[in-house]
Amino acid sequence: MKLVLMGTNSFVVPIFEAIRKSGHEIMAVFTRAPKPVGRKRVLTPSPVHTWADEKGLTVHTDIKEYSYSPDMVVVISYGVILRDNVLSSAPCVNIHPSLLPKYRGPSPIRTAIYNGDKTSAVCLMQITEQLDAGDIRMCREFEIAENDTNETVEGLVSEIGADMLVRFLDNPCAYPATPQIGEPTFTRKWTGSDEIIDWSCSAHRIHNQIRALGCGRTKINGIDVKILETRIENGELKIVRIQPAGKNAMDWKSFLNGLHGADIRYGE
Repeated sequence: MKLVLMGTNSFVVPIFEAIRKSGHEIMAVFTRAPKPVGRKRVLTPSPVHTWADEKGLTVHTDIKEYSYSPDMVVVISYGVILRDNVLSSAPCVNIHPSLLPKYRGPSPIRTAIYNGDKTSAVCLMQITEQLDAGDIRMCREFEIAENDTNETVEGLVSEIGADMLVRFLDNPCAYPATPQIGEPTFTRKWTGSDEIIDWSCSAHRIHNQIRALGCGRTKINGIDVKILETRIENGELKIVRIQPAGKNAMDWKSFLNGLHGADIRYGE
């Protein structure tokens, strides 16, 4: 089968690699343009861009350059709205990490973890002009453990999504389209302000915030810190890893040693 692949983020790479190894012809790869990264703002290609270059594949960073007629277009975490020039060129399918129609939009994994969901799903769906509203071709549910993070769930989604797509592309007719059922809910893009910890919230709420967003920002004894990892023990929040402003990440005990026995004041 002749394919065009579209994606950007790192968790997409193992899925695209599984497709490549399955023997399909990859006509081209579309990804987001390089972005400035780090303090020096060095233009850096996306993980998918780097992977495609390493495999000698044709790469485009502007959807306006699309002029292909593949058998199918596979889109995963691309971040660009597809227009009619793509949608009319071939059937387009997408891997979406939620039990659709729940959590349509840009951040289904982070939203599920933030909300403390115990389960989610990977859906392989057809792409339509309406956001994440297409018919479902395959769906597999999975569990989210208490200490899973966005990173660990993305890894699981990569494994499940790769297997689903390889099976589907080998025989699409074996997986008939099924309309989504139920009232849709929508996710949003998270911002830095969402990382600020409100210490009046429950331990579970703060734990979910940190594992969903990668950190929680606050003050401890007047020191600006990022809390990087937590656990829940006997209903209480336990800090595992922390990063004071201007310093490297460290374990909680090392941070406490630096306070020389002072009483802990959270949020101050």
